[in-house]
Amino acid sequence: MNNSINLFSPYQLGDLELPNRIVMAPLTRQRAGQGNVPHELNATYYVQRASAGLIIAEATQISPQGQGYPNTPGIHSPEQVAGWKLVTDAVHQQGGRIFLQLWHVGRISHPDLQPNGELPIAPSAIAPQEGQALTFEGLKPFVTPRALETSEIPVIVEQYRQAAVNALAAGFDGVEIHAANGYLIDQFLRDGTNQRTDEYGGSIENRVRFLREIVEAVTSVWDSKRVGVRLSPSGTFNDMRDSNPLETFGYTAQVLSQFDLAYLHLIESTDADIRHGGTAVPTDYLRERYTGTLIVCSGYTAEKGNAVLANQQADLIAFGTLFIANPDLPRRLALNAPLNQPIPESFYGGGEKGYTDYPFWSPANEPAVSL
Repeated sequence: MNNSINLFSPYQLGDLELPNRIVMAPLTRQRAGQGNVPHELNATYYVQRASAGLIIAEATQISPQGQGYPNTPGIHSPEQVAGWKLVTDAVHQQGGRIFLQLWHVGRISHPDLQPNGELPIAPSAIAPQEGQALTFEGLKPFVTPRALETSEIPVIVEQYRQAAVNALAAGFDGVEIHAANGYLIDQFLRDGTNQRTDEYGGSIENRVRFLREIVEAVTSVWDSKRVGVRLSPSGTFNDMRDSNPLETFGYTAQVLSQFDLAYLHLIESTDADIRHGGTAVPTDYLRERYTGTLIVCSGYTAEKGNAVLANQQADLIAFGTLFIANPDLPRRLALNAPLNQPIPESFYGGGEKGYTDYPFWSPANEPAVSL
């Protein structure tokens, strides 16, 4: 145990100096403008949270086909690049650091959101059996996706590479590859959603191939120390299953260790995952197999985060919901100040309410309480 390491200890992330170990997790808010273009309100939202050691901006689709929800931002058009440049310039002016999360939802979409009303794509033609697609007309049943032809997969990999180019042009400090939460890359990794018989299916080595090729493509644009990957080894969200998640994600972690990445970002198991039949993949198990910087995320408090850092079980702690409601979260945690309560009904879609109107801490507020 190293009690001198806590949330407020600086951290050297490659050549980036983080003033603290508090990471803002990527949070879908569905507030992009016309054409899925980021705008001034989005810039205000991220600037308010620029005191984080690192901001990981919300999941951002790499192509029109990658979209799975209304009003989520993209990084595939010149207008979107310019919109994100507005955000990154504003964050940098406040001394912040910001990565962009690259996203393709795969089967978690609907023809209403797809170009020309086409079917969503996936590694295999297997529809989610739980949940519904969120469209502009509300919730609709998921459809059975179209299985990608082998010849189409390099096209998707190239879209990730171009998105990485666009993120660089938009002024980000790095990118995170979203390989979690039941979206396209996760669908390739797990045998519950990947039943292919070509070189992208079957063995664990084959199922990891898609992610490996994407990492290779993105690190051809960015220095590897500016690229992270997010995984959810225990996750069941979006009807995800794997017959042996310890083996699948243990091997995945070993593969990612070969790239000298900025970090591996783990969404740890939740009670909901276990209730839905998931298998908890211990962080320590993956820590043994991934040699680089580790970010962990899943309902952390300051006390729990400090304990994990002191025990060197992780290097950085990502906070999600707390950052939605507390734009000045690092200051509140440092002062042991009361936390604003989040308003779940305003998490997705809308305008300023529940987005940029949460108050900052003032000493005139009620006395501090323990977190």
